[in-house]
Amino acid sequence: MTRSLSRRRLLATAAALGAGAALGPLAAPARAGGRWPTTIPLPDGFRPEGIAIGPGPYAYFGSLADASVYRADLATGRGKLITGSLGTGRQAVGMKTDARGRLFVAGGPGALRVIDTRDGTVLASYRAGDGQNFVNDVILTRDAAYFTDSFRPELHVLPLGKNGELPGPDGLRTLPLTGEWVQGGDFTANGIEHTPDGTALLVVNDYAGALFRVDRRTGHARKVTHTGPRLVNGDGLLLLDQDLYVVQQAQNAVDVLRLNRIGSYGRAIARITDPRFQIPTTAAAWGDRIYLPNARFDVDPPLPTTTYTAVAVDRV
Repeated sequence: MTRSLSRRRLLATAAALGAGAALGPLAAPARAGGRWPTTIPLPDGFRPEGIAIGPGPYAYFGSLADASVYRADLATGRGKLITGSLGTGRQAVGMKTDARGRLFVAGGPGALRVIDTRDGTVLASYRAGDGQNFVNDVILTRDAAYFTDSFRPELHVLPLGKNGELPGPDGLRTLPLTGEWVQGGDFTANGIEHTPDGTALLVVNDYAGALFRVDRRTGHARKVTHTGPRLVNGDGLLLLDQDLYVVQQAQNAVDVLRLNRIGSYGRAIARITDPRFQIPTTAAAWGDRIYLPNARFDVDPPLPTTTYTAVAVDRV
């Protein structure tokens, strides 16, 4: 276990104790502008983790420091906070946007929110578990948002109405993970995506160092066979066509697996590295670029003056 990965787990544990739809990623049909910046500054002390992009060339970043959300214009690199601080112990972790301009935010210790990307208005908030769990990442399908829980063998499912309507405050349900799923005693489930054919979910398991294919109706999980490195530092997942980008945060790398249609097998086709990587955590796409926030988990302790960036690299 590397120091940076240990740092992330400590952050998640401390937060938990302190707190007591379109299918697939939104990507531009055109290429990103050649003069668009490939390094985007984020606010000092922000402690980014999650990223979502769209509608339009705008990226949204969540803060581990206070759950605030920052929006950046990919064309200029400039941005602003669209939500204020929720206070120490509150977090914004993984996130996804939909075509309606809603941002679904995994909130760490037992919380998740849906935010209007135009002005940061909270459209709905939900409680998941008892605050001793950790809601980590999210993927959207046509009829639901699925959230991973890093401390418990389960997914949190937010059903969506026929026209994308959000359920009431008691509408969140739990889907236990069964089958071949292996739960560790600490940080386990991390990033989540759907299979290329959209029939199941993919969840990276840090404890097992592997990817699992999960039936989204029953929660039955089967280990995905793949070539290439083990996914012991697997964090955010990003699926583009049949290529799954797996952010290996503590390794400062992104491993790319070419999956079969049902997502039961993956062949390693590339590893992306970049000297600007400072423990990237999650990834989102716009045009021919992949954008990743640098979480800098190796900075201990993080300070209000610690600088943060997001970087863009070419997709495979």
